[in-house]
Amino acid sequence: MSGIIFLLLRALLALALYAFLGIAVITIWRDLQKTSALLTTRQTPVIQLLRLDFEGESYKEFNIPIITIGRETNCEYTLLDETVSSHHARLSFHHKQWWVEDLNSTNGSFLNNDPITVPTVVISGDELRVGKISIQLIIKNE
Repeated sequence: MSGIIFLLLRALLALALYAFLGIAVITIWRDLQKTSALLTTRQTPVIQLLRLDFEGESYKEFNIPIITIGRETNCEYTLLDETVSSHHARLSFHHKQWWVEDLNSTNGSFLNNDPITVPTVVISGDELRVGKISIQLIIKNE
């Protein structure tokens, strides 16, 4: 008789263990889905690039996390000027900030008249110079 009781206790213990593992897996799965949904809805702040050397208003707005500036047509912000390299600079949004980096351009990139040698954080109102072109950066939703 005691063998049947021990068998039933072992079966109940195994069932309780599998129930616990199932609840843990379901909880982790739901948490991952919520985190994934939160990350996909996170918006990149709008950044506006305003050309300062152009007469009149010449600006373009972006809400994508990576913006390549250069002379090539596959760049997000194309500048048709011989002093601008084909892929001159990159603006990227990560760690909740906009960053700028020079892409080994021939004439260099400058942020507020300081040469860019490493990726640098930019703020609204900064002036970026690529070649002879000056661009003011306006970040919205700060």
